Amino acid sequence: MQAPASGRRKLRVLFVCLGNSCRSQMAEGFAIRYGSDVMEVASAGLAPATMVAPLTAKAMLDSKGIDLGKQWPKSLFDVTGDFDVIINISGQPLPPSITAPDIRAWAVHDPVLDDETVQLEVANRVELLVQQLILELRNRSR
Repeated sequence: MQAPASGRRKLRVLFVCLGNSCRSQMAEGFAIRYGSDVMEVASAGLAPATMVAPLTAKAMLDSKGIDLGKQWPKSLFDVTGDFDVIINISGQPLPPSITAPDIRAWAVHDPVLDDETVQLEVANRVELLVQQLILELRNRSR
C-alpha cells in the first residue's frame, strides 16, 4: 500500500450499494478522481447486477469526464482484504460478516430505473458526499 505525501498510509474505502451498478460505481469513480492521495477504493453490491447501468455510465462520462466503461459489478465477496471505512449507500443493512472500524450510511436515491437527468442529480449528490469524505480524510491525516 502506497503512503500519501504526509507519510501516512492510504485508507482502504469500500462503497456498497444494492447492485454495484450506479451509486457505488459513481462513488468509486469520484474517489479515484479526487482522493487517490488519501485512499484506495473499491465498490461492491449486496446483489450485484450484470453490468454498470448504461445511463449511469453515460451521465458520468458526458457530465463528469469519468469513464466507468471498464468497471463491472462486484459482490462483497469479490473485494478482499480489510477496509478502514465502509460507506453503505444501499439503504439496507450490511451482512454481519462485513465489518470495518468506520461504517457509515449515506442516503442516496437509487437511480437505476431513472432517466439521465436523475442520474446526473444523483451523481452530483454522490460527488459532493465523496468530496466531503476526502476532505475529512485529508484533515485526519495531517
